[in-house]
Amino acid sequence: MNDILTMLYDGACPFCRREADWLKRRDRSDRLRLVDIADGNFESAKYGLTDEEVSGVLHAILPDGTVLKGMDAVREAYRVVGLGWILAPTKLPGVRAIFDMLYGCFARNRLALGRPFRASCSSDRCSSPAPDTFKPGHDMTK
Repeated sequence: MNDILTMLYDGACPFCRREADWLKRRDRSDRLRLVDIADGNFESAKYGLTDEEVSGVLHAILPDGTVLKGMDAVREAYRVVGLGWILAPTKLPGVRAIFDMLYGCFARNRLALGRPFRASCSSDRCSSPAPDTFKPGHDMTK
């Protein structure tokens, strides 16, 4: 059975890239597949999504094709690499809504927040988004 979680992350975002790399280093069972949406060869339609959808929030695709978004995708990525206990409290009633809201704020502003950190990126993808992938003023909450 294919038990690989595919995580669609934004390699143009220094925070996202570091988090994805950090998770992959902890993936001892090789169950996390990382796909950089800022890569020029990325095709959102392959996952039944649009460029606008994938540029808005983190997406993860379960082995059965189910698509998780936002904090649900983050929680699943941590679970798959054996670190689900770290984010387990974010599933509690009340706490979940707060973390989901905080993630939405982060997602909307991640590129602006990451600007000071771009100089330390190991790839030029951190310095500028891929053409036609990210549009200024795009509502990142959808």
